[in-house]
Amino acid sequence: MKFLPKNIIDFFLNTWGLFNFTKRFFIQFFRGKPEVEETIKQCFQIGYKSLPLVSITGFIIGLTLALQIIPTLDKFGAVSLIPQMLSIAVVREIGPVIIGLICAGKMGSGIGAELGSMKVTEQIAAMEVSAINPFKYLVVTRITAAMITVPILVIYADTLSLIGGYLSMSVNADMSIRLFFSEVFSTLTFEDFLPAVVKTIFFGFGIGLVGSYKGYNCSRGTESVGIAANSAVVAASLLVILLDLIAVQISTIIF
Repeated sequence: MKFLPKNIIDFFLNTWGLFNFTKRFFIQFFRGKPEVEETIKQCFQIGYKSLPLVSITGFIIGLTLALQIIPTLDKFGAVSLIPQMLSIAVVREIGPVIIGLICAGKMGSGIGAELGSMKVTEQIAAMEVSAINPFKYLVVTRITAAMITVPILVIYADTLSLIGGYLSMSVNADMSIRLFFSEVFSTLTFEDFLPAVVKTIFFGFGIGLVGSYKGYNCSRGTESVGIAANSAVVAASLLVILLDLIAVQISTIIF
């Protein structure tokens, strides 16, 4: 493989390592007793502590999107269609992707840095000596927690986005809250919610998997912890976009 550039070789090596890491996750996930307490703890660590950032982002998404749409549709006398457009855009695509990228930065870097520091300080090696399965206790719980919390955070952010959109409509178009949300709920269907929720579960899986992989396989030295956290954010963000592309194609075919 000397004829290949180093970055291409590293790409294939990382891809193969991530594949084996994924296989190991599923083996450990279905083997033995689940670490319920640690999973709940990780849901709090990576989920609850992301609420402020997700709340601000979700609210601003709806507020700014409505502000951008109002002048355009007002020219055509179609302001009444804004709640329908806003709800479909936020629930189906904008909300899941943007919040997924936010979670990739917040959760991916946190998991990568935490596991990386544990690897460097040999805490993972100490757990192995103590007859504790570090992979199941550290990796499986974090990936599972990310799969649980990301969909919840996305639904929460979608709600705040619609509230932000309503506030923009009430100020600029004098629309009542009853009319706004009646238009929203009359437009949204089960086919709008299901693909969005399912793909956010995969977003959480990808974010937790990449962050855990980068941190768990961190090299020696304190500098490598920062490298692991940074590379986890980049890889998780790219994976979220790739998974969204695949999910959109599949949902278009099915629905």
